[in-house]
Amino acid sequence: MHQWQSTDQGRHLRGRRKTNTEPELLLRKALHAAGARFRLHRQLTPGCTPDLVLPKHKIAVFVDGDYWHSCPVHGRRTPIAGPNAALWAEKFERNRNRDRRSTQLAEQAGWTVVRLWECSIRKNPGAAAAAVLSGRALPPAT
Repeated sequence: MHQWQSTDQGRHLRGRRKTNTEPELLLRKALHAAGARFRLHRQLTPGCTPDLVLPKHKIAVFVDGDYWHSCPVHGRRTPIAGPNAALWAEKFERNRNRDRRSTQLAEQAGWTVVRLWECSIRKNPGAAAAAVLSGRALPPAT
């Protein structure tokens, strides 16, 4: 079993936020301005905690970071190198599997799932909020 090795290249990743990220805050501000009311990080079922939920509309929203969730437009394009390459590949695969499972669990519990890419929110928070309120996802921003 491999163990993580601290590297200078990975130093910038320490202390990264997992909740209340800038894209989440932009989306929340736009939703609030549109009159939507929501709850944050509410567990719907074990293994499924969306970034926010709109209980009135039964909509669960996941904000997927471009890097960590492998955005098809802005995700990593080159293989990871270095002593932690295999561990990073496993991490990204776990993220994709967790995303699929969370979506499935929320839908099985009767929620409409909206997954938004960080790039789409940053490009147009208002359009992202409108997509949430209509219960549809947005494609990655180009």
